[in-house]
Amino acid sequence: MTNGILLALIAYASYSCGDAVVKSLGGQFTVFEIGFFSTLFAGCFLFFSRPANERWRDFWRTNRPWAVQARAWAGIASGVLSVYAFTTIPLAEVYALVFLAPLCVTILSTIILKEKVGPWRWLAVVFGFAGVMLVVRPGFRELQLGHLAAFTIAFLAATNVILMRSLAQEEKRTTMLGVLVGYGLLFNGIGAAATSFTLPDARQLVWLVIAGAFTAGGQLLQLLAAKYAPANRVAPTHYSQIIWAVILGALFFQEYPDWLSLVGLAVVGGSGLLTMVREEARLGTVRWNPFSRTRL
Repeated sequence: MTNGILLALIAYASYSCGDAVVKSLGGQFTVFEIGFFSTLFAGCFLFFSRPANERWRDFWRTNRPWAVQARAWAGIASGVLSVYAFTTIPLAEVYALVFLAPLCVTILSTIILKEKVGPWRWLAVVFGFAGVMLVVRPGFRELQLGHLAAFTIAFLAATNVILMRSLAQEEKRTTMLGVLVGYGLLFNGIGAAATSFTLPDARQLVWLVIAGAFTAGGQLLQLLAAKYAPANRVAPTHYSQIIWAVILGALFFQEYPDWLSLVGLAVVGGSGLLTMVREEARLGTVRWNPFSRTRL
């Protein structure tokens, strides 16, 4: 179990480093160009992660195509918005808003999955939003489109979680990754061509490859972590990205959160952890799953 938790921590550190590289590329490329090249190189690395019993050429064979497509488009929209958010506002503020995702899952699960949510999880939702308000402080700081993008990512990520819950036992890994990468290349490629596509120079190409490598590394390490530790032990490690946001932001982008922001980040992380703790109670309360062919 210890190995799984350690692998998960490294996975999220890898994701954070990839986000920092994307942020450093802001202003040099459009959002679509960064999305296209990072997806391309991440896909190249992920190509070698195929399970032995699956074939990449069969990735398009799906059991429930509409749900797979919806998950892929949610991932694409999240990717484009994350590039925009990371390149326009501080790392810590992006993560504070994105980490509302587990709380959004709580809200959406009551609407879509008809789950019963107890007072502790609602309390976590309230504290999570309060923590975000401490970090962003609308009315005291100028809100930008990057904040709206990050907030939208939280809902898209929650939607992705809801879809993944219904697809996890029915679709292949190559299907889930292949459709996402394929659509990502197509969407970002069209967006880049329609705006102002420019080929990266050698130095920029290296950084784009590194961004893709960090993303692919995070994906692979996260999958390995799931083999060595149960999901309810791995999930809380996600919040280690808050620490990386503060460290990377200070080291490379001169972003220094004040004490109110640090308190807010701690509250957001704590509320998310509280949601994770209550997850086992959630697992026994699903009454209806609209993504399944049968009633639970």
